[in-house]
Amino acid sequence: MAMTTMTAPDAVRRVDYRAFLGFAALLVAGGLGPLFLYPTFLMKVWCFALFACAFNLLLGYGGLLSFGHAAFFGGAAYICGHVVKEWGWPPELGLLAGMASAALLGFVIGALAIRRAGIYFAMITLALAQMVYFLCLQLNFTGGENGLQGVPRGRLFGIINLSDNLTMYYVVFAIFFLGLLAIYRTVHSPFGQILKAIRENEPRAISLGFDVGYYKLSAFVMSAALSGLAGSAKALTFQLASLADAHWHMSGEVVLMTLLGGVGTIFGPVIGAGVIVTLQNELADKVGPWVSVIIGSFFVICVLLFRRGIVGELGAWLGGKKPNGPPGGGH
Repeated sequence: MAMTTMTAPDAVRRVDYRAFLGFAALLVAGGLGPLFLYPTFLMKVWCFALFACAFNLLLGYGGLLSFGHAAFFGGAAYICGHVVKEWGWPPELGLLAGMASAALLGFVIGALAIRRAGIYFAMITLALAQMVYFLCLQLNFTGGENGLQGVPRGRLFGIINLSDNLTMYYVVFAIFFLGLLAIYRTVHSPFGQILKAIRENEPRAISLGFDVGYYKLSAFVMSAALSGLAGSAKALTFQLASLADAHWHMSGEVVLMTLLGGVGTIFGPVIGAGVIVTLQNELADKVGPWVSVIIGSFFVICVLLFRRGIVGELGAWLGGKKPNGPPGGGH
């Protein structure tokens, strides 16, 4: 009995220590990254990493597979781009507007979708997201097939000039890092523990008196809001909001990033986003339309070899668990 009481705190400290090392490594990589790689490329990685982490909050910890997250990512990009370009709002308010609009849209879609589970939930989110895509195509302020171009970066808080690429890079990295910290804190809060309990055994959570619908909807709105923040940051970075951001392909890509890195891990989606964006960037000029085939083949290989994802398998190996087990767990 004494051994049990000693090992539990040790396990908690070990988990916290690994998370601390992960965040420290991210800070170092983010701070020194522009010395070795193009800031524009890295900004794209951080934007998609935040998007994947936001999606993982819903799938990895809530057990809800959404095929419509592009609606929040792309919709927020359009809103942020519009208020900054047409209304003259500063970038910080543009980011908040995009995030708020994604949260509101997430509330509407989530309230409808969480009434169902499994494949029905996924199909409802996909159908509603396609409606958002149609609106992005047809509404006047979106620019139609040309997208919303020429979005000004402006000055953050009226002081920081974001037209400088290196300055913009560190702002984007700060947005990503703070978003990841918020996800980590949420997952390790009582709310996060209840969310994981619902994922593992929903009938038991209901029997214990938890309002399952409230927790699912809250997770959905939080995931949508952070996805919107990622989309808004991307719109400011590339000064463009396009239909590709709201297309169902984007929803598929974020699922791919999350599964590749490791569902239910904190840092897995970051690795998955980095791998996918790097492959797209390096192979686009070399193989053209075959990029999707190569990425798909790479994904199949990784799924066969690393069922928990890259970070999930690494965490299982370090923890002494059996390799190639069921997905989930780890940092």
